[in-house]
Amino acid sequence: MQSCTITNGGCGPHAACSHHAKTNAVQCTKKAGHTNTGSASGDIRTVNIRANAKWTQNGVTIAGGQLYDPCGLFVGDDQTVVIADFGNHRIMQWKNGNTTNGEVVAGGKCEGNGLHQLRYPTDVLIDKETDSLIICDYGNGRVVRWSRRSGTTQGEILIENINCYGLTMDERRYVYVSDYGKGEVRRYQFGENIGTLVAGGSGQGSGLNQLKSPAYLFVDRQQNVYVSDYGNYRVIKWKKGATEGIVVAGGQGAGSALTQLNGPCGLFVDTLGTLYVAEWGIHRVMRWTQGDKKQGTVILGGNGAGAGANQFNGPVGLSFDRHGDLYVTDSRNNRVQRFSIE
Repeated sequence: MQSCTITNGGCGPHAACSHHAKTNAVQCTKKAGHTNTGSASGDIRTVNIRANAKWTQNGVTIAGGQLYDPCGLFVGDDQTVVIADFGNHRIMQWKNGNTTNGEVVAGGKCEGNGLHQLRYPTDVLIDKETDSLIICDYGNGRVVRWSRRSGTTQGEILIENINCYGLTMDERRYVYVSDYGKGEVRRYQFGENIGTLVAGGSGQGSGLNQLKSPAYLFVDRQQNVYVSDYGNYRVIKWKKGATEGIVVAGGQGAGSALTQLNGPCGLFVDTLGTLYVAEWGIHRVMRWTQGDKKQGTVILGGNGAGAGANQFNGPVGLSFDRHGDLYVTDSRNNRVQRFSIE
């Protein structure tokens, strides 16, 4: 469990550490004159959610009207949400409190392979160190970086010739990317195009040393990599340096039983090791507690495909903010829903 009494809660030397009153999550507040307050990516990796936590079942739409088949999303320290707007070939940003108007922050110049264009982006993260976006440009088979500074009109290519689908970053600023076609996950340092194999790599398949159409990723502070192994209907965890993974959710074929996953996509792991998974195929969000690999719990959705406040139609991306509120991209409803922790 993350604590302010241990290494300042991971906030670094230039931030004050405190605990949120409701969730007990570590909160990092920048000190005057400093801006780098947490992990290099700005992702929320210190959310500590109590084991019996519940969320309001009716979501609030915090982004919509300008999206077409949204995929991965990323929630920054300040609750700014960036979204891979798959069908519109762009990245959209919604700032906290503004649920009316989003802002195009990358792409949006029709689909194409120019440096000013994207084609079917599937995932995105914020790199605080360089104040930039790292984007899985799925349709162009590349990973690109776009500065968040005002006036930016094009990106730069970081990794080429990769069937990228999901990406994430650890505290050391290594980027992890899933290759949907090869069935593997690689870790990259900035400036390299080959990377180090960290999951899969033995061809497409269902063995513990294999992946089948891996999609989204999560990496914890121990550099354990969690993969939504879409084609195998499971989430698999690869410890650092391992040659095969451990099934931590699903793996019992596609279905709606609590022992199964159907189209696992976005995932998140809190500081207790609890896993949260968005299921595209069965329109729900599941929670799997650490040590219980046999059965999960439905925490959101599961009410059939629909556009109601308590329904999803193809949920894909999933993330939390520091308060423990949960964000889900509801792809076929072309919206992002926020569910408040109770």
